[in-house]
Amino acid sequence: MAPKGNNVIPNVHFHKDWQRYIKTWFNQPARKYRRRQNRIKKAQRIAPRPAAGPLRPIVHAPTLRYHTKVRLGRGFTLDELKAAGLNKRFARTVGISVDPRRRNKSVESLQVNVKRLKEYQSKLILFPLHNKKKLKKGEATEEERKLATQYKGTVLPIKKQSDKVQSRAITANDRKFSAYRTLRRARKAAKLVGVNEMKAREAAENQDDPMKAAKKAAKAAAKEGKKEKK
Repeated sequence: MAPKGNNVIPNVHFHKDWQRYIKTWFNQPARKYRRRQNRIKKAQRIAPRPAAGPLRPIVHAPTLRYHTKVRLGRGFTLDELKAAGLNKRFARTVGISVDPRRRNKSVESLQVNVKRLKEYQSKLILFPLHNKKKLKKGEATEEERKLATQYKGTVLPIKKQSDKVQSRAITANDRKFSAYRTLRRARKAAKLVGVNEMKAREAAENQDDPMKAAKKAAKAAAKEGKKEKK
């Protein structure tokens, strides 16, 4: 089709030698197989290792929607390692993941992960780096090393607690209980906390005031009269 108007004259290059710039990858399946075989050989050579994957902490998921759920985190904090008596460099060599950026926001999470680290240490059989007569503290003896086996699967998986509530008979106190009334009282007490504190302070300061004593007596008598009418 001939060009129209004052446009660029078409000059398309359809005869470039494109075959020179194509890269083939016919050895991809063979390389994949070779990498897999090398991984298997390396695993056999360095076995037994702590596990297939490193030990990870128990953390709460972010955001208000998911913060009640727990999952495995990226790594233990430096405070958790310190509380468990571990060094961050040594921890990485025995299959413990470390995340120096993470921070502990509560004492409960810190205690849970410290307990997790101590449990892992109690089950760990530490092989010495070299076959030497004098072993360092924590290293396993030759008899203990013979009993060691390769662990497979997730290290110390999270045990999900059951949310089922056991059924029981309804008592008389349960029938009398009113959730609406309890919430209203709690809301009122929270709203008037300052007023109640001020009244209690004034009553403690003016215990000998005869006018206040008379008012209290009158209120008490009025309450007793209402009870008798009921």
